[in-house]
Amino acid sequence: MATHSLLVLYGSQTGTAQDTAERIGRQAQRRRVGVRVQALDSYNVANLISESLVVFVCATTGQGDPPDNMKNFWRFLFRKSLPAGSLCRLDCAVLGLGDSSYPKFNFVAKKLYKRLLQLGANALLPVGLADDQHDLGPDGVIDPWLISFWQKVLSLYPPPAGLSPLREEDPLPPRYVFQFLDDVPEKLMNLLPPDDQAPPSSVHPFPARMVSNERVTDPSHFQDVRLIEFDITGSNIQYGAGDVVMMRPCNITEDVEQFCQLLRLDPDCYFILTPTDGSTGVSPVPACLPQPCSVRYLVEQFLDIAAVPRRSFFELLATFATNELERGKLAEFSSAQGQDELHSYCNRPRRTALEVLTDFPHTTAELSVNYLLDLFPEIQPRTFSIASSLLANPNRLQVLVAVVRYKTRLHKPRKGLCSNWLASLDPTQGEVCVPLWVKKGGLTFPQDLETPAIMVGPGTGVAPFRTAIQERIAQGKTANVLFFGCRSETKDFYCHLEWEEKVQAGHMTLFTAFSRDQEDKIYVQHRVKEQAKLLWDLIANKNAVFYIAGNSKQMPTGVCDALKEVFQQEGGVTDSQAQEMLDGMEKAGRFQSETWS
Repeated sequence: MATHSLLVLYGSQTGTAQDTAERIGRQAQRRRVGVRVQALDSYNVANLISESLVVFVCATTGQGDPPDNMKNFWRFLFRKSLPAGSLCRLDCAVLGLGDSSYPKFNFVAKKLYKRLLQLGANALLPVGLADDQHDLGPDGVIDPWLISFWQKVLSLYPPPAGLSPLREEDPLPPRYVFQFLDDVPEKLMNLLPPDDQAPPSSVHPFPARMVSNERVTDPSHFQDVRLIEFDITGSNIQYGAGDVVMMRPCNITEDVEQFCQLLRLDPDCYFILTPTDGSTGVSPVPACLPQPCSVRYLVEQFLDIAAVPRRSFFELLATFATNELERGKLAEFSSAQGQDELHSYCNRPRRTALEVLTDFPHTTAELSVNYLLDLFPEIQPRTFSIASSLLANPNRLQVLVAVVRYKTRLHKPRKGLCSNWLASLDPTQGEVCVPLWVKKGGLTFPQDLETPAIMVGPGTGVAPFRTAIQERIAQGKTANVLFFGCRSETKDFYCHLEWEEKVQAGHMTLFTAFSRDQEDKIYVQHRVKEQAKLLWDLIANKNAVFYIAGNSKQMPTGVCDALKEVFQQEGGVTDSQAQEMLDGMEKAGRFQSETWS
């Protein structure tokens, strides 16, 4: 009897969809189903017509966009030239990962599901729409969806007779085996060879020298925000307003040392990784790990030991537990019923993977080094809006970074890995280089000299608009309107001297909202309403483009509501007509937003 193999393809931006895809891969292995797990863009999409069983796991990013590692696949799949029945031999399922607090909730998964049906594919079950806002997180949807998925798959493709499923408590083979080296020839110790021709990328980032790292909030203010400048001379990096810079942070020395002690690893030891021929197919060695590699490099620059671990971490850890108490707890955290317990222990207090290892000392002592890359995901690059213009500051790149620190019920304050790492770097104490690369952002600005840009950017949301204003002024575009909001004029009014200068020169118009400087809180949406006449004139008569950037909590909705009130008040339209106007502007690219949680 022919055995069918399952192909799991994922589109993942932050690693969650990849983690879910790998979890499906492990479930397939336990059910004796042959399986391959791949990122969508590393798969040759032309082969899709000869696949029999595929599950797609995809996240939605930005304003309903596909993740970076499925963009080529997305473009291919939506070609008009693809014949209607081209996927008629394919049984498939689509699982989406999203957050229902965003307007384009799971947009990519819904659109992909529709398109696969158009091309003749047979959907084994309805599209799964996992939601971060669910009481149990995404697993509240993923778990029941996977139960239905496996019932369908195993009835259509039963595993070979006589093979019983593997038990949950037995570890699967690791993806790689570590081969430790007694000594490393000097010539092998250099890290990845630079590629001078290619523009910097995640595999070959550009080591940019940090020029300055300046706190731009008052010392008495609770929030530490930095304006950091890098020298990108000789990098080939080009960027425009709205583009973003990517950086991959490092773990702090203290965590690296603690981790090595816990696992009895010598940080100065070198090893070579050999992929095992597991039934999920051979995993190539990650491109950003040098071969040979030191333990210190692996732990400091690759393994995400400071992140809040996902459920898959506990599932794998449980297979090493010999201590009864620890094994029981880990089994509970791995089960569908134990997700509320796991949330209370891990997600709510934001406990790190390293802290979990210290809480389970007997299990940690049993851990095999070969499983490190199965247990810990790779540190994901962080994205920052660029806050300066190449036209105004050639060979320079600036970012505005809010340093993330907060308290939970755990004794140690929680710290954002990347923002605290950047804040700790001091270019006055010697040369500091940060590997980085640039990619296109979600905001695009008008090319026409006369088209006004109305920008609403409270807090660090002002970063892309600082780039846009500097760039537009350098191009002779002076129809720039900025609404900026913060808590206090004296404590967190970023770049205020620069704005004053540009306002006096007649290059921009500025409206500010300082929420805590008076009894009643005043936000940017209040200022938008107050400027109804001006905004109506710019939008209705001068074809202005309206932008929002910043925190995705209440601000974007508040600003949209204020803008609809402007349309009703000045344009004499009804509430539903105002909504239609806003939708029309969005379709035409005249209303754009970039928000983050």
